[in-house]
Amino acid sequence: MNRLIKILLLLPTLYLVMIPAFFAHRFYSERCSRIKITIVDSSRYHFVTKRDIQNTIYSVNGSILGKPVKDLSVSGIETTMTRYGELRTAEAYVSIDGTLHIYADQRTPIMRLMPDNGGDYYVDVDGVVVRRRNLYTPRLHIVGGNININQAMLNGVSVLDTSIKNSVLKDIFYLVRYINRDDFWSAQIDQIFVDNNDEIDLIPRVGNHIVHLGTAENFEGKLSVLETFYDKVLPEVGWNKYSVINLAYRDQVVCRRR
Repeated sequence: MNRLIKILLLLPTLYLVMIPAFFAHRFYSERCSRIKITIVDSSRYHFVTKRDIQNTIYSVNGSILGKPVKDLSVSGIETTMTRYGELRTAEAYVSIDGTLHIYADQRTPIMRLMPDNGGDYYVDVDGVVVRRRNLYTPRLHIVGGNININQAMLNGVSVLDTSIKNSVLKDIFYLVRYINRDDFWSAQIDQIFVDNNDEIDLIPRVGNHIVHLGTAENFEGKLSVLETFYDKVLPEVGWNKYSVINLAYRDQVVCRRR
């Protein structure tokens, strides 16, 4: 009787041990049946397509369809995906039915950089600089002029990182983020230009003038003064009366007539 009880108690233990082993053996002998690619915000941004990702995987790993799951290097596939700077994260895993799942999270750009010395880049919400690779161009504020993109930035170091020294891009990042979060300024400001003294000009969509911001110091206060000037003065004198509206001096608006 005791022996029977021991056997009955042993059966659940054997079940718990054997069943996972059985499914593991079955899983690793399974062949890759298909690839399912999910791209976050694919309807909003089009930096990377599913075809891009699939072709990249094939170019490095060959045609993986039909290969045994045990022969797939999921970590290698994830490493392959890092060549896309436009992706914030990329994950891969194989489900029990043999499907290779690719999950790609695109970066969210906040501005486009077009430096005087050449190149075309995006900066995302984390301050990461990414080269523009394809024809797709989201509607963003364009920043041009005296902008230096160094190798550390191209290697993925954020412009906000403390290792990035003396870069006006950090100031520009906070300025553009502020503009984007304000409905009025987001609609009014079209382009931003950095001159050789690292001072900033704003090019508005309405009005045939340039706003000289000066340095980025106290840009919130300067824009507040400009908003009052737009509201109280320009409707009276006309939006095209001045060629330059200078905000470089604290709490002052100095204008140059056309």
